Amino acid sequence: MPDVNVLLSGLVIFLSFLSLLSGVEVSRWTIELSQTGETSGVFRKTLYHNSTIYIKFFGDGKSCNPEQGFNISWYLRSSLCYNEVFNIADNQALLKFGTDTVVKTGWNGFYSQGYILIKNCSELFKPRKFYKAFLPYYPLSPVDNSKEERNQTEVYRMSGIPEEQAVAVAWSDSPYLFIVRVDTLHAKKDDRMASTDKGKLDLKWSFNMTVAMKGLHDYTSPTEWPLMMFFMVMCIVYVLFAVLWLFWSVCYWSDLLRIQFWIGAVILLGMLEKAVFYSEFQNRHYNGEFVQGAVVFAELLSAVKRSLARILVIIVSLGYGIVKPRLGTTVHRLVAVGLLYLLFSSVEGVLRVTENFYGTVALIANLALSLIDSCVMWWIFMSLSQTIKLLKLRRNVVKLTLYQHFTNTLIFSVLASLIFIIWTTKEFKLMDCHSGWRDLWVDDAFWRLLFSTILLVIMVLFRPSANNQRFSYSPLIDEDDEDDDSDAKEPMLNEAFEGMKIRGGKNEANGNLKMAFKEDEDLKWVEENIPTSMADVALPVILDEEEELIKTQLERSKMD
Repeated sequence: MPDVNVLLSGLVIFLSFLSLLSGVEVSRWTIELSQTGETSGVFRKTLYHNSTIYIKFFGDGKSCNPEQGFNISWYLRSSLCYNEVFNIADNQALLKFGTDTVVKTGWNGFYSQGYILIKNCSELFKPRKFYKAFLPYYPLSPVDNSKEERNQTEVYRMSGIPEEQAVAVAWSDSPYLFIVRVDTLHAKKDDRMASTDKGKLDLKWSFNMTVAMKGLHDYTSPTEWPLMMFFMVMCIVYVLFAVLWLFWSVCYWSDLLRIQFWIGAVILLGMLEKAVFYSEFQNRHYNGEFVQGAVVFAELLSAVKRSLARILVIIVSLGYGIVKPRLGTTVHRLVAVGLLYLLFSSVEGVLRVTENFYGTVALIANLALSLIDSCVMWWIFMSLSQTIKLLKLRRNVVKLTLYQHFTNTLIFSVLASLIFIIWTTKEFKLMDCHSGWRDLWVDDAFWRLLFSTILLVIMVLFRPSANNQRFSYSPLIDEDDEDDDSDAKEPMLNEAFEGMKIRGGKNEANGNLKMAFKEDEDLKWVEENIPTSMADVALPVILDEEEELIKTQLERSKMD
């Protein structure tokens, strides 16, 4: 049973750091359009019902020829499937401009389209109302319908008067694809509009276009509003964590263990990480844009916290300060694993928020993270197995109970993780149409909440207290044992005085016989209670050489 429990304990750590990848969803874009560059823009966002889409142009007197005219055409498309909008490239999305059919049979959605004629360049930059009423929208037709059947589809009209610079309004809560295309026109003497012959006319133009989408919660989308509320709650939770841990630490400052400083560092980083993410959500909520430097800083801070969190779970599993007095050469391995994970998680996070995620570097970073997490899982498994065996060998009931509670918490977490992975796989990976887009925020929130739960358990189990020294490493306490009946009553007290009884015996021969008899009992107890496995061969590699040397010297001194 110990091996199975520890295997599950290690597995939860590996699973708890898996999550679906998602980028930043903004609500305001500013792009440059020119005759020699881009003439169209593609924008994606989930919108609330009655959210308004605005278009505005910026430029100066040199942006275009005063006689130049423009035809600004736009196309708005909603879809039941999240992946139809967000999982396609811009060049593929442009092919949907003006289409009135669904992509696949069984999918559905709606579309609307229109155009704005600008007679000359000076009118392009003036604030104005483009329409007296919002244009209607139509349901997308099946691919196999005839043209006549498509023309007979029902027309839906939006209520309300368009605001200044508004071109369209959302008709339902849904993912939306919005495409804007700019075509040049030339004003003739009779004021009629005709298409410009680019081969004969050299009317160069260049200006900026801003597209904004504002709805129920200002610029926050339906997929990000719950996540913003979650980060707000987590900020409060981590502040309470920090205040509670600071209170405990101040009350028992002189008795603090080394592991408790690590726990405090993880709490501090977690509080700072949640605060940075929440502040960035607030910025997008009111402004619609994200500050790339702030988002990158938040991702780097998250990478540092996740790296330190893995190190914390490893050193807890190793029994640092509880079973081992020091880590010795294990410190170098911890530093190496932490730095490697920090490097690749930073690269992955930065590429994800800068929309450069689909590249070779991002693929390498993700593969490296998976490999490192696998190694961390194996390390935690081996370390916990060793720590539990040592505590059972020493029959230290207090510390063994501590690690059993920690193991039970991890087992519960792994069960919750497995259930959640099955659900997310069914909802977001196996289904052809990802219709459950409203629940995407849960994927990010669940893993953060799971780690916070594990951190809370670690805080409670390893909290500073008046009896702190019961859990600290002590050679006399951890190496000496009394008989089983005494251990069951006062394990720590009996272990502390046991060495004194051995050394203070009047008859040396009787003492030697007692020691030999006790060693036989220990060996028999180990054979009956600790199952043999492949870990018995591999675990000595992880043992601290310096600690083993100290133990050997202590045993020799007892025998003398």
